[in-house]
Amino acid sequence: MKKEILKIEGMSCAACAKASERAVKKLDGVKEVNVNFATEKMSLEYDEEKLNIENIKESIKKAGYEAKEENTNKEVVISIEGMTCAACARAADRAINKLGGIASSNVNIATNKANVIYDPSQVKLSDIKEAIKKAGYTPLDIERDQTQEQDKKEEEIENLKKRFMISAIFAIPLLYIAMGPMIGLYLPEIIHPMKNPLNFSMSQILLVVPILIYGYKFYTVGFSAIFRKSPNMDSLVAMGTGAAVLYGFYATYKILNGEVMYAHHLYFESAGVIIALISLGKYLESVSKGKTSEAIKKLMGLAPKNAVIIRDEKEIEIPIEEVEVGDIVLVKPGGKIPVDGEVVDGNTFIDESMLTGESIPVEKKKGDKVVGGSINKQGMIYFKATKVGEDTALSQIIKLVEDAQGSKAPIAKLADIVASYFVPVVFCIAVLSSLIWYVTGKDPVFCLTIFISVLVIACPCALGLATPTAIMVGTGKGAENGVLIKGGEALESSHKIQTIVFDKTGTITQGRPEVTDVISFTDIDEVEILKLSASAEKGSEHPLGEAIVRKAENEGIDILKLDDFLAIAGHGIQVKIENKNILLGNSKLMKQKNIEIEKANDISIKLADEGKTPMYMAVDDEFVAIIAVADVVKESSKKAIKKLHEMGIEVAMITGDNQRTANAIAKQVGIDRVYAEVLPEDKANEVKKIQNEGRVVAMVGDGINDAPALAQADVGIAIGSGTDVAIESADIVLMRSDLIDVSTAIQLSKSTIRNIKQNLFWAFAYNTAGIPLAAGVFYALGGPLLNPMFAGAAMSLSSVSVVTNALRLRKFKPN
Repeated sequence: MKKEILKIEGMSCAACAKASERAVKKLDGVKEVNVNFATEKMSLEYDEEKLNIENIKESIKKAGYEAKEENTNKEVVISIEGMTCAACARAADRAINKLGGIASSNVNIATNKANVIYDPSQVKLSDIKEAIKKAGYTPLDIERDQTQEQDKKEEEIENLKKRFMISAIFAIPLLYIAMGPMIGLYLPEIIHPMKNPLNFSMSQILLVVPILIYGYKFYTVGFSAIFRKSPNMDSLVAMGTGAAVLYGFYATYKILNGEVMYAHHLYFESAGVIIALISLGKYLESVSKGKTSEAIKKLMGLAPKNAVIIRDEKEIEIPIEEVEVGDIVLVKPGGKIPVDGEVVDGNTFIDESMLTGESIPVEKKKGDKVVGGSINKQGMIYFKATKVGEDTALSQIIKLVEDAQGSKAPIAKLADIVASYFVPVVFCIAVLSSLIWYVTGKDPVFCLTIFISVLVIACPCALGLATPTAIMVGTGKGAENGVLIKGGEALESSHKIQTIVFDKTGTITQGRPEVTDVISFTDIDEVEILKLSASAEKGSEHPLGEAIVRKAENEGIDILKLDDFLAIAGHGIQVKIENKNILLGNSKLMKQKNIEIEKANDISIKLADEGKTPMYMAVDDEFVAIIAVADVVKESSKKAIKKLHEMGIEVAMITGDNQRTANAIAKQVGIDRVYAEVLPEDKANEVKKIQNEGRVVAMVGDGINDAPALAQADVGIAIGSGTDVAIESADIVLMRSDLIDVSTAIQLSKSTIRNIKQNLFWAFAYNTAGIPLAAGVFYALGGPLLNPMFAGAAMSLSSVSVVTNALRLRKFKPN
């Protein structure tokens, strides 16, 4: 079985995703296929012996879409020094092309640059640069290409914006001309329906034609979907507006022949306004979808561009792509770790919070592993590269985010599901009813009136507004309450949540260590202990020391001058203040200096059980105090979790911390499930395990390591104070960083979904009830025949009711 990811082009809604998915599922040998409309990607698993990728692409093409394979090639632009003429450029080009794995190479003498596309699995960038050197030239800096795909997406967004703007420019005067006289607005005599009906009609045609031209894709996509027997939202727009325009032209023809009453039977404004509104929706959707790849780009931005390696006992700075397994890499204080490796020399503390989410830097010494993307806080280290390129932990996290996004099936829109049945049924009714009346002897004009009436009453104006209006109001209310909801899918999913998984550090807890206890074992008081310990730690960069200094400063305690300072790696510090020898650190330091701390054992164990880190302090070789430091729980955490329990939602916590600390935190806030000592790359797997129990899962986190889990969860919720990548990967962002807003988001989701269902009911209630009337059923029984004007009025009434109902959401208030 082979796994493949294809890029699908040409989809316009979730129904398109289902159509392309169905087409591939029919092929013999396809085990699993999943199309994600949000990312426009298809992930599939198939038997290579039964079919190949070309068969799959062909089936997608027949369904009306285009499939492209994910491009694994890399593109770089290398500046070259030393070329003097076109012959030099050809020589460099030949040298590059001789290498295996080169997809294309183009050396430009005018810019002195080589544009190279290559397969990194077959050839390394260092090989390409070496080939240029051997040809007699000097390769310089690499200019990383911004992918053409991103440019293409931005161009598409700009085109959609242009379409909407032009549609709106023509739709507003069109609506005024058509509806103005009905509500008493002024209209010049030259285009007044009562005085110049033909001019009234022609002015509307002149305004609607540009809208139709710029909205041509609704018709090309919509009608082609109907021909493929897979109607979608565009099909509804195309049929409804097409019927309205067709009838408008028919009415204009009647006016031209002297039947001036047809001036009241024009529906051009319906077509124009529908296209303008749907164009706005398409533009907003494309903007939110365009942000999908930003999380990946930010993850990629974590890795430094260059690395310093040791070759022939010299420090050489090279691009990160050229680092190979076995290279000795040097990282100075404040520098980023470029690739994964193992420390061979030096001691330091490394901030891995960008990857692990844990706030306290980790001590690293010879033999310890380091992770690419983390930051070296203190000492200088040398490490041997063990994983480079796509094998690094950072690259694996990037892949996990991509995989999780690709495997998440799109939420089926209620409108699309109904449309798949509603459109063909209405079309059949329109055709059948007009044919029946023709067979019974009615003239073609009567039959056309029947046909148009049925289609107009089923026009999707209200259906097009039902979901977007509720979502627009719902997301607006969310923003007012500090809950940023990125789109309709998040709103639709949130009301089903059964389990919420919280990351610990920075989510349930503050995310930075604070002093929680100062316990004296002598007659020295708490203020004096803080004064001495803060003065001792003022010269240290250790986060636990910073917590002590912060505590003293907050309480207005003066910092004393240091006479001497010595950092003891992995143990603590030794300082001299006012002729007092002070030791501050862990139990190892006390044992090393033969300081008796047995009397503090019970308290130390109790503090550890509470998830706190005890620091021991000795003055002139006498143990005097314990200062406990911990990542404290946020004030709102307990209240938020209690609220979720009241809503019947199970709460879990996931962390890389040890089991004892995790259990202590869980006990404080009332967590139901605890997942401790979980590696960053395994968080998404833990979420998946809960999903495999048949539960709808939300993930709440703030670190980069949470990004894959946020993408894997049915709903990803990021803390606003967290990293940009976590925020980009999430469906919902809590801007106030208050966990109580998780319940607000769920309540808002429930209210919005209820509103959408009501809207969909009203969208179809008038139209469906009017279809028998439009088809002439009541006329056959001696009743009235529905005039298309009344069909249009019913359609407008359904739209008004939908918008009015959606606006009720503005009264939403969280409990």
